[in-house]
Amino acid sequence: MFFEDILFSLVPIFIGAVFIFVFGMIIWGVISSIKTNAKNNASPVLTVPAQVVAKRTEVRGENSRTWYYSTFQVESGDRMEFEISGNEYGLLAEADLGLLTFQGSRFQNFDRKR
Repeated sequence: MFFEDILFSLVPIFIGAVFIFVFGMIIWGVISSIKTNAKNNASPVLTVPAQVVAKRTEVRGENSRTWYYSTFQVESGDRMEFEISGNEYGLLAEADLGLLTFQGSRFQNFDRKR
């Protein structure tokens, strides 16, 4: 009987802790997204010569939604990966050269030259 009393008194605390954890994770995600957007909006829009060095896809979720990514290498040798649209993904090929336009971590455009 004593064990059951302790168990029943701990269940509301456990449920409350799970609720606080889940709610905290949602708030953290929203704040993180806002900070990333603010940082991107404060960054200058840059256009630099670049080469497509890799492409990849990622399928997530029960609905099998696909995310598309491309990695670009600029003249300094630095590489940057951006999430891109499916249409843009289909137009790019590895080794393409052109002008990459981006703002922070946000892909804007790739104007292929060759």
